Formats: sequence, structure tokens, C-alpha cells
Amino acid sequence: MVRTADWAEAERLGHYAGSADDRRDGFLHFSAADQLRASAARHRAGERDLLLVAADPAALGDALRFEPTAAGKRPGLFPHLYGVLPLAAVRSVTPLPLGPDGLHVFPTEIP
Repeated sequence: MVRTADWAEAERLGHYAGSADDRRDGFLHFSAADQLRASAARHRAGERDLLLVAADPAALGDALRFEPTAAGKRPGLFPHLYGVLPLAAVRSVTPLPLGPDGLHVFPTEIP
């Protein structure tokens, strides 16, 4: 999930360097498809102007690592990208609107 303004900057630069949180943590926070709904609810609740940016994991190579969250706050492994996201690795960019209930409306292919 990327803020629309941040994505516009990525398109200008040719890569996405991450949010302020990403830069603070030293990697880009990604989510697998089955983690997106929970991540949106936890980290982007009620936030408008978001985009779902899907990347090809093979194009990211060893810079993409599946790791536990800091201090194991949530179970499971989460994808972290150590480096910028090159636009060439992006498969799709889809708007993530809010519904009338204030919750994000995900594409049907997101579990």
C-alpha cells in the first residue's frame, strides 16, 4: 500500500524509496496478498488516496526477505524489501478506495 502522492514521486524518480516509516526501519514494508487486509486495518485505517502496488518477487531477488515483525508483535513472516522498489518490478497499481463504512475496498482477488 502506497500513498498516491508518494507513488507520483516514485514515477518521477523511476523507483519507490518508501514511506517515512520504511526509511526509519531501514526497509520497505510489504504484505503478501493474504496479509493485506490486516495490514490496512492496522496501519492505514481510514486512510484515503492509497494504491495497491504489486511487485514481482523474482525481480526483487535477495533484497526481498520474509522476516518476523519487530519483537514478534504479530505471528507469521512478512516481506521486507532492503532497497528501493524499481518500477520495472511492478506488476500492477490499483486504487484502494474507502467504502461507505470507512473500510478499504479490496479487489476481489485479495483473500
